[in-house]
Amino acid sequence: MPKLKTKSGAKKRFRITASGKVKAGVAGKRHRLISHNAKYIRQNRGTQVMSAPDIIKIKSYMPYA
Repeated sequence: MPKLKTKSGAKKRFRITASGKVKAGVAGKRHRLISHNAKYIRQNRGTQVMSAPDIIKIKSYMPYA
């Protein structure tokens, strides 16, 4: 059997934790931040853990993760 390829977009955007959860950067923090209030910007700092339905989809993109 040939090896399965990882989606290159997924490997740039997601990380798998040791317990099997998927981490990703928070959306909405790239540009147009002047229109968001300070609370929004502060609370969306760092990374977030993806929801269970999203984890199933993301792990199918990363077969060896």
